[in-house]
Parts: sequence; structure tokens; C-alpha cells
Amino acid sequence: MGSQSSVTGSLTRVKNLLLTGPPGCGKTTVLERVAEQLGDLRLAGFLTLELREHGQRVGFEAVGLGGRRVILAHVRFRSLVSVGRYGVEPERLVPLIEEEMARPPGTVDAHLIDEIGKMECHCPQFIEAIRRLLEGPVPLLASIALRGGGFIAEVRNRRDVQVVEVTHANRDELPARIGECLRGSAQYSPG
Repeated sequence: MGSQSSVTGSLTRVKNLLLTGPPGCGKTTVLERVAEQLGDLRLAGFLTLELREHGQRVGFEAVGLGGRRVILAHVRFRSLVSVGRYGVEPERLVPLIEEEMARPPGTVDAHLIDEIGKMECHCPQFIEAIRRLLEGPVPLLASIALRGGGFIAEVRNRRDVQVVEVTHANRDELPARIGECLRGSAQYSPG
């Protein structure tokens, strides 16, 4: 089973680092700040951002680190797949997966994925890509749902991951510590 850390302890130099915590705890913000700190490295991946209208959350948009944007879920989507009140169109992730998660070896220093969650896991290509990244030589930093069965549980329970819970107390210190850890891991990755 993957090791759980609150990061008041130590971050180990591990290739696969997963951030978890309840919604609103700051996982996406931590990933954004890590991406800023590692701006001199070749990063690939995406962030999942809330879409808001009149102050209300109405959906989610996946934004690739290369700039591609796709709306993954929306309250107005009439889809066979839903998570909560959101219709999910998982096939919309495919171009982003191909662009950000399937780069040739030697062209990426680290992958940042936000997030391994219920919406994304409805896309078979996403699951396949995450498995490939977990097994590959390049460091992976991903956020992952706090709870969930199936693929979410499979990833959280892998022996080759460290799971760090993001809290209000540690979220400001995490980006620097994770950035340092990833920078060190990236130096040791082949390619």
C-alpha cells in the first residue's frame, strides 16, 4: 500500500507523488505553484479548474500545461455519464491525453496531473495513460480523490506512490518542498 504522509513528516524522493484532501483544501493551487517553480523543466499534464457562472460552480475544465482547454463536465451537458449534478463527457479528454500524457520518451522531465478523480476515470484512455505514467521513468505529481473505489483505490494503494494530504496548515509550504523533491527526481530519470 502507498505510504500516507501529512508532510509534517518527510517527503521521500519518490517517483510518484499523490496529493489528496477534501474539495477546497488547495490541491490544484499546490499543483499550479509547483508548475511555476519548475518552469525551467519540461512539464506535461493538465489542471482541472472550476467553471463558474454568477458565482456558482457549473462545471469543470481541463487545461493542458501546453494551453489546450477542454470542458470535461457541465451542469448543462446531457450525458449518459454523470457525477453529482454534472454531466460528464469523458471523450473530451482524449485530445488532451494525447497531447500531454503521451509524449515521446526524453521530452518530459515531470508530469503534473490534476486530477485522478471520478470524472476523469470515466475515460478509459485516461486510466491507460495514468497506468503508463506510474510505470514509466518520469516523475509524476498528481492530485487524487480523497475517497473512491475502483481505479482511484488501485492508484492510492500502489507500493510505488507516496500520498500526501493537503491541509490548510501545510498547503503553503508544500509547493517548495514538492518542487525540490521533483527537481531531484527529474535529475535521476533516464532520457
